[in-house]
Amino acid sequence: MKIGNSFFGFDISARGLSIQRKKMNLIAENLANGNSVRTEDGQPIKRKVLNVVQKNSNFSEQMRDISNTIKMNTTNPNHIRRPIENSASNQNNSDMKISIEEDKTPGDVVYMPEHPNADENGYVEMSNINTINEMIDMIAATRSYEANLTALNSSKQMIKDSLEI
Repeated sequence: MKIGNSFFGFDISARGLSIQRKKMNLIAENLANGNSVRTEDGQPIKRKVLNVVQKNSNFSEQMRDISNTIKMNTTNPNHIRRPIENSASNQNNSDMKISIEEDKTPGDVVYMPEHPNADENGYVEMSNINTINEMIDMIAATRSYEANLTALNSSKQMIKDSLEI
Protein backbone atom coordinates (compact mmCIF):
# COMPACT_ATOMS: atom_id res chain seq x y z
CA MET A 1 0.00 0.00 0.00
CA LYS A 2 1.39 3.38 -1.00
CA ILE A 3 0.39 6.30 1.23
CA GLY A 4 2.10 9.42 0.02
CA ASN A 5 4.62 10.64 -2.50
CA SER A 6 6.82 12.67 -0.19
CA PHE A 7 5.95 11.00 3.12
CA PHE A 8 8.33 8.05 2.88
CA GLY A 9 8.02 7.43 6.65
CA PHE A 10 4.38 6.54 6.02
CA ASP A 11 5.38 4.16 3.24
CA ILE A 12 7.91 2.33 5.41
CA SER A 13 5.43 1.91 8.26
CA ALA A 14 2.62 0.89 5.90
CA ARG A 15 4.86 -1.74 4.31
CA GLY A 16 5.72 -3.09 7.76
CA LEU A 17 2.04 -3.16 8.74
CA SER A 18 1.17 -5.04 5.57
CA ILE A 19 3.90 -7.65 6.07
CA GLN A 20 2.99 -8.26 9.72
CA ARG A 21 -0.71 -8.59 8.79
CA LYS A 22 0.19 -11.22 6.18
CA LYS A 23 2.31 -13.02 8.75
CA MET A 24 -0.51 -13.03 11.33
CA ASN A 25 -2.96 -14.37 8.71
CA LEU A 26 -0.53 -17.17 7.85
CA ILE A 27 -0.06 -18.05 11.53
CA ALA A 28 -3.84 -18.15 12.01
CA GLU A 29 -4.07 -20.53 9.03
CA ASN A 30 -1.36 -22.74 10.57
CA LEU A 31 -3.19 -22.82 13.90
CA ALA A 32 -6.48 -23.69 12.19
CA ASN A 33 -4.84 -26.61 10.35
CA GLY A 34 -2.62 -27.73 13.23
CA ASN A 35 -4.75 -30.69 14.30
CA SER A 36 -5.37 -31.96 10.77
CA VAL A 37 -3.25 -34.89 9.71
CA ARG A 38 -3.50 -34.95 5.91
CA THR A 39 -4.27 -32.69 2.97
CA GLU A 40 -6.56 -33.67 0.11
CA ASP A 41 -3.68 -35.35 -1.74
CA GLY A 42 -2.77 -37.52 1.29
CA GLN A 43 0.40 -35.67 2.32
CA PRO A 44 0.98 -34.52 5.92
CA ILE A 45 0.10 -30.87 6.52
CA LYS A 46 3.19 -28.67 6.58
CA ARG A 47 3.68 -25.41 8.42
CA LYS A 48 3.70 -22.33 6.18
CA VAL A 49 6.10 -19.46 6.83
CA LEU A 50 6.37 -15.98 5.34
CA ASN A 51 9.73 -15.22 3.76
CA VAL A 52 10.57 -11.54 3.19
CA VAL A 53 13.81 -10.66 1.41
CA GLN A 54 15.04 -7.08 0.95
CA LYS A 55 17.27 -6.38 -2.02
CA ASN A 56 20.87 -5.61 -1.16
CA SER A 57 21.49 -1.91 -1.38
CA ASN A 58 23.55 0.53 0.57
CA PHE A 59 22.37 3.60 2.45
CA SER A 60 23.41 6.11 -0.22
CA GLU A 61 21.30 4.29 -2.84
CA GLN A 62 18.29 4.41 -0.53
CA MET A 63 18.74 8.14 0.12
CA ARG A 64 19.17 8.81 -3.61
CA ASP A 65 15.88 6.99 -4.31
CA ILE A 66 14.14 9.01 -1.59
CA SER A 67 15.55 12.32 -2.77
CA ASN A 68 14.19 11.62 -6.26
CA THR A 69 10.66 11.43 -4.88
CA ILE A 70 10.80 14.55 -2.67
CA LYS A 71 9.63 17.70 -4.42
CA MET A 72 10.35 21.24 -3.30
CA ASN A 73 8.10 24.09 -4.39
CA THR A 74 10.03 27.05 -5.75
CA THR A 75 9.08 30.54 -6.77
CA ASN A 76 11.38 30.45 -9.76
CA PRO A 77 11.97 27.20 -11.66
CA ASN A 78 15.58 28.24 -12.39
CA HIS A 79 16.54 28.24 -8.69
CA ILE A 80 16.48 24.48 -8.12
CA ARG A 81 16.66 21.91 -10.85
CA ARG A 82 14.09 19.18 -10.27
CA PRO A 83 15.26 15.57 -10.62
CA ILE A 84 13.63 13.29 -13.14
CA GLU A 85 11.14 11.02 -11.45
CA ASN A 86 12.35 7.50 -10.97
CA SER A 87 9.42 5.19 -11.71
CA ALA A 88 11.13 2.23 -10.02
CA SER A 89 11.27 4.06 -6.70
CA ASN A 90 7.55 4.85 -6.88
CA GLN A 91 6.54 1.21 -7.18
CA ASN A 92 5.45 -0.39 -3.95
CA ASN A 93 7.53 -3.34 -2.75
CA SER A 94 9.73 -3.18 -5.88
CA ASP A 95 12.76 -3.77 -3.67
CA MET A 96 11.23 -6.64 -1.71
CA LYS A 97 10.39 -10.26 -2.41
CA ILE A 98 7.60 -11.74 -0.30
CA SER A 99 6.88 -15.45 -0.60
CA ILE A 100 5.06 -18.16 1.34
CA GLU A 101 7.10 -21.31 1.82
CA GLU A 102 6.43 -24.65 3.45
CA ASP A 103 8.54 -25.76 6.40
CA LYS A 104 10.31 -28.95 5.31
CA THR A 105 10.89 -30.38 8.81
CA PRO A 106 9.06 -33.67 9.31
CA GLY A 107 6.22 -33.92 11.80
CA ASP A 108 6.07 -36.25 14.78
CA VAL A 109 5.59 -39.93 14.00
CA VAL A 110 2.97 -41.43 16.31
CA TYR A 111 2.03 -45.09 16.73
CA MET A 112 -1.72 -45.35 15.97
CA PRO A 113 -2.44 -48.63 14.16
CA GLU A 114 -6.21 -47.93 14.09
CA HIS A 115 -5.77 -44.61 12.23
CA PRO A 116 -6.81 -44.71 8.54
CA ASN A 117 -3.57 -42.97 7.47
CA ALA A 118 -1.28 -45.38 9.34
CA ASP A 119 1.46 -47.09 7.37
CA GLU A 120 2.03 -50.88 7.38
CA ASN A 121 3.80 -50.63 10.77
CA GLY A 122 0.96 -48.61 12.35
CA TYR A 123 2.73 -45.22 12.43
CA VAL A 124 1.17 -41.92 11.34
CA GLU A 125 3.19 -38.80 10.50
CA MET A 126 1.48 -35.82 12.11
CA SER A 127 1.72 -32.20 10.95
CA ASN A 128 4.84 -30.22 11.88
CA ILE A 129 2.77 -27.33 13.28
CA ASN A 130 3.56 -26.64 16.94
CA THR A 131 0.86 -24.55 18.63
CA ILE A 132 3.28 -23.06 21.17
CA ASN A 133 5.72 -21.90 18.48
CA GLU A 134 2.87 -20.46 16.43
CA MET A 135 1.57 -18.50 19.43
CA ILE A 136 5.06 -17.14 20.10
CA ASP A 137 5.33 -16.09 16.45
CA MET A 138 1.87 -14.50 16.69
CA ILE A 139 2.92 -12.46 19.75
CA ALA A 140 6.09 -11.31 17.95
CA ALA A 141 4.12 -10.36 14.83
CA THR A 142 1.58 -8.48 16.96
CA ARG A 143 4.37 -6.53 18.71
CA SER A 144 5.96 -5.68 15.36
CA TYR A 145 2.58 -4.55 14.03
CA GLU A 146 2.14 -2.31 17.10
CA ALA A 147 5.65 -0.88 16.64
CA ASN A 148 4.92 -0.02 13.00
CA LEU A 149 1.62 1.54 14.01
CA THR A 150 3.40 3.65 16.64
CA ALA A 151 5.96 4.78 14.04
CA LEU A 152 3.14 5.67 11.64
CA ASN A 153 1.36 7.69 14.32
CA SER A 154 4.63 9.44 15.24
CA SER A 155 5.20 10.40 11.60
CA LYS A 156 1.64 11.65 11.38
CA GLN A 157 2.08 13.71 14.55
CA MET A 158 5.35 15.24 13.27
CA ILE A 159 3.70 16.29 10.02
CA LYS A 160 0.72 17.67 11.92
CA ASP A 161 3.02 19.64 14.27
CA SER A 162 5.03 21.00 11.35
CA LEU A 163 1.83 22.34 9.76
CA GLU A 164 1.07 24.25 12.98
CA ILE A 165 4.35 26.20 12.80
